[in-house]
Amino acid sequence: MRGRKLVLRRGIGASVTGPMRIARPTRHQRCACEAVAIVRAQPIPWDRYRQIKRKFCTIVGGVVSPCLSNVFLHHVLDEWFETEVKPRLRGACTLVRFADDALMAFDTIDDAKRVLSVLGKRLARYGLTLHPDKTRLVDFRPKRSQSTRHPETDGTSFDFLGLTHVWGRSRNGKDMVRQVTAKDRFARAVAAVNDWCRTHRHWSFHDQHRHLSSMMRGHFAYYGVGGNSRRLRWFANQVVRVWRKWLSRRDRQGVVTWARLNELLARHPLPSVKILHGYASASKTPS
Repeated sequence: MRGRKLVLRRGIGASVTGPMRIARPTRHQRCACEAVAIVRAQPIPWDRYRQIKRKFCTIVGGVVSPCLSNVFLHHVLDEWFETEVKPRLRGACTLVRFADDALMAFDTIDDAKRVLSVLGKRLARYGLTLHPDKTRLVDFRPKRSQSTRHPETDGTSFDFLGLTHVWGRSRNGKDMVRQVTAKDRFARAVAAVNDWCRTHRHWSFHDQHRHLSSMMRGHFAYYGVGGNSRRLRWFANQVVRVWRKWLSRRDRQGVVTWARLNELLARHPLPSVKILHGYASASKTPS
């Protein structure tokens, strides 16, 4: 993303048919828009299956959507972007894709608008669709606020793979891209801890401690990127608060005070916040 100014963030939904065979589509099948049969993500009654056997059934957001999209996208998006899109654009551009999530960076807004206008049509030829909520045109230039961004863009930051990408400053005073936990992912992680503690509040202290430690290590392993230590500390603090809440509700007379909980945590500490991934490559303002 070095030197790019405008970012097109979008997600892709997939469509599937009834399972007839499992295979990677050939080039002829891709061009002919033929369906590729895969195992269904959810059971379908036989009567309903007969009705949709030869028709597409859209499953956007299902577990099979990223898998099916990834089968097509190397040809539908990656090759198309390199061979047909890049030569027709005025400025430099780049494409970053992971499964069915992709991000495009452009030097000029005209190039971004041109690609966005044809991208939906390109995907529709292969039974794929753009996610209406995730497809955004972002003015991702340093030192840009909501009031100074380009009027045809939607915001100055974007979420990609659970991380919010924003411009910040390094310790040396240089512009750099910072990655922090996205708000929805943070809320989802805290809700998962709350649900688990509520369901398993009658387990022993040691068993709960072992499982919560595993959940925290997993969270730190993914979101432990440079510049994200503040939200990691927020998460660790929320885990302790939620745990105390449900330990106090094991019975009517079993309120766990903060002094008692701190005493237990001193003997059995939870995992500390760790940054396991260094900063992303620093982006410089184009001259």
